[in-house]
Amino acid sequence: MRLVTTSSVESGTILAKAIYNENGQVLLNEGVELKKAIIHRLNTLGISYIFIKDRENEDIQYNGTISDSLRKEAIQTINSTFKEIQKDTSLHGSLVVEKASKKFSELIRCLMTEIKDQKELLTLLSDAFIYDNYIFSHSLNVTLYALAIGIKLNLPQRDLETLGLGAIFHDIGKIKVPKEVLLKPGKLTQEEYEAIKTHAEEGFQLLRKVPTIPLLVAHCAFQHHERLNGSGYPRGIVGDEIHYFGKILAVADVFDAVTSNRVYRRAMLPHEGLEILYAGSGTLFEKKIIEAFRLAVVIYPVGITVDLSDGRKGIVAGQNIGFGDRPKVRIMEEMGEKVSPYEIDLKNELSITITGCDTTF
Repeated sequence: MRLVTTSSVESGTILAKAIYNENGQVLLNEGVELKKAIIHRLNTLGISYIFIKDRENEDIQYNGTISDSLRKEAIQTINSTFKEIQKDTSLHGSLVVEKASKKFSELIRCLMTEIKDQKELLTLLSDAFIYDNYIFSHSLNVTLYALAIGIKLNLPQRDLETLGLGAIFHDIGKIKVPKEVLLKPGKLTQEEYEAIKTHAEEGFQLLRKVPTIPLLVAHCAFQHHERLNGSGYPRGIVGDEIHYFGKILAVADVFDAVTSNRVYRRAMLPHEGLEILYAGSGTLFEKKIIEAFRLAVVIYPVGITVDLSDGRKGIVAGQNIGFGDRPKVRIMEEMGEKVSPYEIDLKNELSITITGCDTTF
């Protein structure tokens, strides 16, 4: 299989990985022939990248980081809980959150088990989902990224569970933001941006009143937009005034935001998202946390075409645990000329680097 931009796909191409809706139901099955109308619809829905079948590389496959059944259960649990909170205006949702906290805690333990047992690096790009509400998928993705960082930083089990709960609830305050602002498919006005910014404190005020949830979980919602240099919100606190979990969530939140499919812009690839994090290393984000994240996630997904510093071009065929930026590459071209495919392992070829990615069909 190959990973390509949806906009570059030609009619007649065969889909290599299914596309789902937010309830985990298949919208397009693996093996479907992509006609012009379908390709146009995928682009309209904001699906930036898809996996397609490629005869030369049929053996290159990738399995999702977490099982389809657990992802479906997680999304449905987040979905139903957040919608119940929106309806529960009399109690401001605290009773619903209290009831959901045990279910979420169990869910987080299941997610941790699958992440720890996974023999591949964490990647969510291969899971092509179409969402009616970005908050639900974003909450799950940030939870997975935060747990992966926490595991890499060797946080104790209890801390991981608290961090996971903070991650899953970090955007709960957005249920108080008007939908027309939250889902606006274009640039926000200053007034709309200020409305969006209220979600951090709204989430804190909601969560701190729930007796079954640690106060630290409420502070995760409060602090995930704070930055080391004080340029964040809502309080503009700096450095160690920000809790360590807030710093972890800042990294996970930004990475998922820029690498997720959105109607109004294409998703960045993981290496592009990582570059944004490193650009803010030491000023916006803590370097140690970015480093832990780099070791935990896939930087160059399986199936993507990469350009190498020695003039060769190939397709990422596999990953190396702990070396997300040094994958196994199947060489397809040398200096612009096609060759019989062969593989190299960049973990062992230290003089060779990846200089770019080609995601066109």
